[in-house]
Amino acid sequence: MVYFLSHQQQATHPARDWLFPLREQLNRLKIHNESTAHFICRFIPMQCPFEQDIYLFGRKIGHIPPLCKLNPLYEELIGLRFRALCYLADECGQDVSCYC
Repeated sequence: MVYFLSHQQQATHPARDWLFPLREQLNRLKIHNESTAHFICRFIPMQCPFEQDIYLFGRKIGHIPPLCKLNPLYEELIGLRFRALCYLADECGQDVSCYC
């Protein structure tokens, strides 16, 4: 027998998050090595590299918005970068202004 669910019934069931295991792994990742922390800070950019203003003859004609928020792992990657920066500043006593 086939049952059809109404839109209201479908909305009550949460959608499966296929990226949940990867999210959890990124959130649980601890930084214990200075070279790893430096690599993470270089690998994950501070701001979206795609955002830019478009100029023609010195006048702004358009703007490309940041696309990083479309990344489903954006929050986890930014959190990982923050933990790497904190490790370098707090544990290693390094100046992290070059990454900001």
